[in-house]
Amino acid sequence: MRPYRQLTFAEREEMSRGVAQGHSLRAISHPLGRAVSTVAREVRRARPTRAAYRAGDAQQAAWGARRRPRRPGKLHASPWLRAYVAGKLAQRWSPEPMAIRLRRDYPDDPTMRCSHETIYQYLSVLGRGALKQELVRTLRPARPYRQRRWLTQDDRRGHIPEMLSIEERPAAVATRSVPGHWEGDLLMGGTRSRSALGVLVERQTRFLLLVPLQQKTATAVRQAFAAAIRRLPAALRQSLTYDQGFEMYQHQRFTMETAMTVYFCHPHSPWERGTCENTNGLLRQYFPKGINFHRVPQAVIYAAEHQLNGRPRKVLAGRTPSEVLSEIMG
Repeated sequence: MRPYRQLTFAEREEMSRGVAQGHSLRAISHPLGRAVSTVAREVRRARPTRAAYRAGDAQQAAWGARRRPRRPGKLHASPWLRAYVAGKLAQRWSPEPMAIRLRRDYPDDPTMRCSHETIYQYLSVLGRGALKQELVRTLRPARPYRQRRWLTQDDRRGHIPEMLSIEERPAAVATRSVPGHWEGDLLMGGTRSRSALGVLVERQTRFLLLVPLQQKTATAVRQAFAAAIRRLPAALRQSLTYDQGFEMYQHQRFTMETAMTVYFCHPHSPWERGTCENTNGLLRQYFPKGINFHRVPQAVIYAAEHQLNGRPRKVLAGRTPSEVLSEIMG
């Protein structure tokens, strides 16, 4: 699709000549490459008749219509709100849960209110410079403009014996009415490093466990995941939903070690583990693609885990995963 362009003075002159010669609007629009409706609206603005259309007058009127004073945005006008947003962006909060959290943190102050769109627009209109680069870098996509999502290519997976399909999973898991049901995945590092980071997310609370891995083998993943799960209370060890990655080949032994049943998603169906997929997107703010996890200290990994568990979520009505988990566990 061709982006919209304002009429130029040269185009208005051609339209003025066509009107003076008595040509039809269709005949005028064709050589200009413009829609007939565009020419009709332009000529209709002439008063009192179509024959009164003049290019100079139309150009002057167009420039006058464009000079509209705009009120400064809410973030430009309020230094306290601007400081709050900048501080939370530095902590890698997303704009949408940040807008929800504002109402919780300042329930009696209407000046401390803004929508997530206001935050995005504030970032987009900032002039080029270090401040804009610093703030935009804290966003999850780390880019100033929104882009389309593209489908990824299919990948080939090995056969895992005795898999339990997600269709056999209890209904309470899908409704998130009971805690203790988790989703798992590997956050992949660079292809040359052959490294990965284990990700476990509780479905109801969105509480996150990051599991450092020395290898991506089935044995190493099982041992590391089982060690992390066994540190949890028994009430939080109900089930694990995973994709058909070959690293979960030893799922039966994992179940014996943790008492957690493993359910497998359908092939190429990431939406069946939507919570984990969304969390992987959050983690890419801390661990960008191509990273070598073998060179990342465990202290850095656990710091990211702590920060994400203290980050408010829109789906939790502005509460953090840690707060929701504490409420459930009493």
